[in-house]
Amino acid sequence: MTDALPEKGVPGEQILAELQELRAGDLPTHGGRLFAYVYDPALDGLDDLARAAHATSAHVNGLDPTAFPSLLAMENALVGAAARLLGGGPATVGSVTSGGTESLILAVKAARDAHPDIRSPRLLVPSTAHAAFAKAAHYLRVEFDVVPVTDLRADPRAMAAAVTPDTVLIAASAPSYAHGVVDPIPEIAAIAAEHGVRFHVDACFGGWILPYLRRLGADLPDFDLSVPGVTSISADLHKYAYAPKGVSILLHASEELRRPQYFAHADWPGYTMINPVISSTRSGGPIAAAYATLRSIGDTGYLDLARKTRESVAVLAAAVEATDGVRLYAPTETSVVCLASDGVDLFVLADELAARGWHTQPQMAHADHPPTIHLTVTAAVHATAASFAPDLAEAVAVARARGPIELPPLPPLTPEMVTPELIASLAEGLGLGAGDFTRMAAVNTILNAAPPALREAMLTGFLSLLQRPTVR
Repeated sequence: MTDALPEKGVPGEQILAELQELRAGDLPTHGGRLFAYVYDPALDGLDDLARAAHATSAHVNGLDPTAFPSLLAMENALVGAAARLLGGGPATVGSVTSGGTESLILAVKAARDAHPDIRSPRLLVPSTAHAAFAKAAHYLRVEFDVVPVTDLRADPRAMAAAVTPDTVLIAASAPSYAHGVVDPIPEIAAIAAEHGVRFHVDACFGGWILPYLRRLGADLPDFDLSVPGVTSISADLHKYAYAPKGVSILLHASEELRRPQYFAHADWPGYTMINPVISSTRSGGPIAAAYATLRSIGDTGYLDLARKTRESVAVLAAAVEATDGVRLYAPTETSVVCLASDGVDLFVLADELAARGWHTQPQMAHADHPPTIHLTVTAAVHATAASFAPDLAEAVAVARARGPIELPPLPPLTPEMVTPELIASLAEGLGLGAGDFTRMAAVNTILNAAPPALREAMLTGFLSLLQRPTVR
């Protein structure tokens, strides 16, 4: 890696060439063969438009909207569009955040701070809720109550039984990330309303596509602010609104509900700090890029992108159903294809699919759920979906011939035993020392066998190993 702070400045052309060389080792963000992390509509010219829009506001600071009213206008426009799409009414208000995790943290903060009288506030979620809720509970020191699901969906009866006088927020998913299914939002919202508790719908993942899927005939339950008892909802624009990273929307049903989300501090000699979101200084670039993206695609454009996504899901699901050795693990009712093993090692299969240019997301076993492979399907997959079936069949055949990963006996480990030296040794032994992440079956097998706390410690240690610059 070159020096980020050379003694003398480097010409711009050389720097851009260096960046392109670095990017050459990344997974492809376009082309309909990456089923996680990025969202590609495959629309000509959209990237150029978003980049140009980002450049217009890259140096605009969201710290003070009175200094930069252009950013305030764009934020209000984005919130208004989200409110119309997600069942908002005249009283609906919202904020633009940097992503789904920030939206969820703020939803939890607003609920916690609305009850200063509760000394041990509690957050109640189904076990399929996004890990960002656990992060919010950890950061905000809120007790985290997790309820097992039934048939991959939140169980309303179990959720109702878990409500306590200290519960300040109940949350559910539309849809869940891991499996792509929508929780029974109306039933859980009624429970929350009965107990006088706020209810947040995490639609960060699919909130911008579910309304369009319903217009196309998908049989999905009501899930948005139009449902009585839903007090807030979040939807990421950098997912199925296809805006660049990172922009999310957090909506509240009223200003009164949003008010505790803000942070203000005047008791110091400087300016009064007042922030609706976690960041103080933030670039207007992502917000301008999102504004341009929504304006460019438009409502009918999003409907067409949803149609392409829905058709692609059907093609991929049919390929899974037709292939001996794998099976669909969850209903393909939204934009996710989730497959499980029916005789092959899924982690070996993920490697074999990657070798054929299909980059998927392996998911570890959890409670009663077996390991699965997750495919986030976007509109760009419409052009590639038909070629998935033969590659899947071939990858399954090779994975079956290779057999499952057989690991040597490992010493008993606890999270406290995971040291930098141990992680470095494991990484070297698994071939990760040189940064080659193309064959991950052995790594995933070890992680899958580890209890969650040990898995967390191992992955934390590995990420820390990667994030270690050479200081000369």
